[in-house]
Amino acid sequence: MTRVVVGPFNRVEGDLEVTLDIAGGVVQQARVTTPLYRGFEQILVGRPAADSLVIAPRICGICSVSQSIAAVSALQALGGIQPAPNGVLAANIAHAVENIADHLTHFAVFFMPDFTRPTYAARPWFPAVAERFAAVTGQATEEILPARARLLHVMGLIAGKWPHSLTFQPGGTTRTLDLGARMRLVSILREFRMFFERTVLGLPVEAFLAIETVDALACYADSQRGDLPAFLRIAADLHLNRLGHGPGTLASFGAYDTPGGPLFAAGLYDAVRGCRPLDPALIAEDVSHTWMEDAPPSHPAFGMTHPDADKPAGYSFAKAPRLAGAPVEVGALARQAVDGQTLVHAMLAQDGASSVTSRILARMIETARLLPALDRWARLLHPNEPFCAESDKTPADGVGQGLIEAARGALGHWIAVRNGRIAHYQIIAPTTWNFSPRDRDGTPGPLEQALAGTEVGADGAGAVDIQHIIRSFDPCMVCTAH
Repeated sequence: MTRVVVGPFNRVEGDLEVTLDIAGGVVQQARVTTPLYRGFEQILVGRPAADSLVIAPRICGICSVSQSIAAVSALQALGGIQPAPNGVLAANIAHAVENIADHLTHFAVFFMPDFTRPTYAARPWFPAVAERFAAVTGQATEEILPARARLLHVMGLIAGKWPHSLTFQPGGTTRTLDLGARMRLVSILREFRMFFERTVLGLPVEAFLAIETVDALACYADSQRGDLPAFLRIAADLHLNRLGHGPGTLASFGAYDTPGGPLFAAGLYDAVRGCRPLDPALIAEDVSHTWMEDAPPSHPAFGMTHPDADKPAGYSFAKAPRLAGAPVEVGALARQAVDGQTLVHAMLAQDGASSVTSRILARMIETARLLPALDRWARLLHPNEPFCAESDKTPADGVGQGLIEAARGALGHWIAVRNGRIAHYQIIAPTTWNFSPRDRDGTPGPLEQALAGTEVGADGAGAVDIQHIIRSFDPCMVCTAH
């Protein structure tokens, strides 16, 4: 048995280390370490409740809007505040745009460059992929990053700036849009949709979303030009659907409020039992293998964050969130599976669990589903009506929770206020779910399970499959140990 430590990783937000036990060219077990502690939950204690809208978004510059929306949702629950309809629509648009930008950057800049490594030089697809996705010099960078930058102009219209805008408030959004701004918004979204269809999908959104079977997906990959068909051909050649299987259960808090309910439903999914409800009361954070002071597993409304860097059993600053005592995987794949997306269900049924292929595909499916919704939300904005409802001040005492979906998955904020000040604040970020350490029963977290059993051969920890599995989750380590 050989034990190796892999890290730090490039093209990953924040610090990450992975310890692998390898025997016979196969990973026997993995331990995922978040080595940097940041302390946002402690920074917030003792401050006025509204300070969470300033401080919490600064956990991350990539998913700043997601952190804002989660903090807003917690304060809305705390104060029983009903936001203005325009404000809900504007927040949905900004949130979805941030998530789409994240999906696009992950695909083109973080994930696909791994297929340009010399280990793949003999593959027939290598020359074209190297030309398109080589780090820094690839054609994809020249095309996709400007399109992403143009899409993020939406943030200027809705939020004034990005990241870390204060426009998102319990009553809605503070920046109003007149008719001209709404038309510019519609134009930017239409322009991006055309780019995404032409460059990434190779098909109109409606035609792509009509694909419902694994066989039809294979036909699409073989017959169409575009970055996603190219990835699917690579994935089929390398059998990436057999790589990086997760724990089996996928979870989503539900995403994007609308009058008829969330655009993407909340719940749990696995290939055996299908979809079922998710009860947030069954969430608990385990600290047995975390560099935190020992305590029983606790719901985040009651759990504490007290670091203990010398704890012998600890190997990560990330806690181990569990749902009904079990690890769950979160992310775009979970959102689409829980919402009943037909092709995602077909992929999961074929593979038996989540995989590298299905995680990447789900991000593109989600983007395709969001683009028509964005156009619809933009056209529903009423420039002559309020964007932010007047609301009473935050109660001097009370509790609230904000459960939303960031690009990488389920994000929760829990707040308790006493005498007008924050007495308790806890956060579970998506990468905390996916990159959690073992719990008190010794059950590995989702990534730890996904890495176990990976064949690495003589390459050991340098095997490119290790990179594919880790990047398929798109880790954001700065959010993980807040």
